[in-house]
Amino acid sequence: MGGEAENHGDERREGLGTKPVLVGERVILRPFTEADIVAMGPILADPEVLKLTGSVHSTRDAESADPRLDAATRTWYEGLAARNDRLDLAVVDAAGGHCVGEVVLNNLDAENRSCGFRILLGPAGRNRSLGSEATALLLEHAFSNTTLHRIALEVYDFNPRARHVYERAGFSLEGTARAALLFDGQFIDAHVFSILATDPRPGPAARS
Repeated sequence: MGGEAENHGDERREGLGTKPVLVGERVILRPFTEADIVAMGPILADPEVLKLTGSVHSTRDAESADPRLDAATRTWYEGLAARNDRLDLAVVDAAGGHCVGEVVLNNLDAENRSCGFRILLGPAGRNRSLGSEATALLLEHAFSNTTLHRIALEVYDFNPRARHVYERAGFSLEGTARAALLFDGQFIDAHVFSILATDPRPGPAARS
């Protein structure tokens, strides 16, 4: 499907204050419930999540994280529904009804109609095409229901699985930030991708 942004006119909203529920075949994207917030503790502490998001700088640190959410992080999640400058949705496994990760539009630049994108999934959500569907659902929402024109992300060189997901979703490589992350004593490149509202993007449409 392609993004015909200019056809939406005044129906599209500026900012990211609307918090939708987006339903696909495999995943449901929704504002965080209390149960979703609790589930994010072990997900955020997962060693692979910590490494691939660049949240730590060594395997040792990745394997020693506390799976319990601290008070500040819990408060952060509880306040997301009131934010107009970002959209954070829980990725819920449609088959089991439990939260397996999150998908986010952040770093909003309203004047330039652009923002950032990120997604992270815990062990229960990986290797099942949930990330691909969640990415497609959020892109469809962003380009159909907001004034966003450009969405960008970075993916580290040691995460080819995520890069494959982004390329299949329609993201294009813009360049490489060399030696952007130091992990286990090795410098890791970060690849910069973006997608425009006018770019073709295959994927499912959301059902509200």
